[in-house]
Amino acid sequence: MDGNKKKSLQITACKVRKGIIEGVYNAKSGHPGGSLSIADLLTYLYFEKMNINPEDSENPERDRFVLSKGHCAPALYSVLAQKGYFAEKELKNLRHIGAMLQGHPCIHINGVDMSSGSLGQGISAACGMALAGKIDNKSYKVYTVLGDGEIEEGQVWEAAMFAAHMNLDNLVAIVDNNGLQIDGPVTEVCSPEPITDKFAAFGWHVITMDAHDFDSIEKAFDEAGKVTGKPVAIIQKSVKGKGVSFMENQVSWHGTAPNEEQYKQAMSELDAKLKELEG
Repeated sequence: MDGNKKKSLQITACKVRKGIIEGVYNAKSGHPGGSLSIADLLTYLYFEKMNINPEDSENPERDRFVLSKGHCAPALYSVLAQKGYFAEKELKNLRHIGAMLQGHPCIHINGVDMSSGSLGQGISAACGMALAGKIDNKSYKVYTVLGDGEIEEGQVWEAAMFAAHMNLDNLVAIVDNNGLQIDGPVTEVCSPEPITDKFAAFGWHVITMDAHDFDSIEKAFDEAGKVTGKPVAIIQKSVKGKGVSFMENQVSWHGTAPNEEQYKQAMSELDAKLKELEG
């Protein structure tokens, strides 16, 4: 990847992480860990890969995105704010009564293509969008992000079977493999491993990537774009809480907001990183 482009994406991803922390801190609730682990991925999708335009957000030719692990809405909201779908100041109103940004993605929010949050259902909606694109002879792509804990849900595999059967090569599902869910390590709760082999067995083209390396991300999506005849599953190895030292690889940040001291530390770390990148 071109160095300037990579730096620009890294800067944006850092701003997205700041927005995540801002949102959950002001809400006094939310899911920062799993939101931080997908910040780089969403930055790449919204600022490099997807055919979208905030000024024409209902364009029928646009690419679609479904956050199947809907509890990580702070990441989606933050990247949408950075992209210009709504003002960044809205992030401070996350989960407040009467505010626009609810605890899970809601389709009435500009830029949100599907309401989600009940785990396992988002990928099914994404399959429907992809099938509609095929029926209508549209060229758009559908991207969906699932958690590795989420894929313990049976509905995910029904959708996976359906997508392969219908040859939905306009569908890309990304599994955020950070190894942790609310009750602990995924391998101890109800292991979904081997994730790559399972998706391959269901008839998907499977790619692995480093979730925090934009070169690896771009390589994965370049490969995905060349696949025909079957859906693509990208398994991204990530770090829960990535970018905030005391949140990294800690299961406790699944559903916990930082207090004032933790908020200041997190924002200080991210500000320092941003200064380093911009310098």
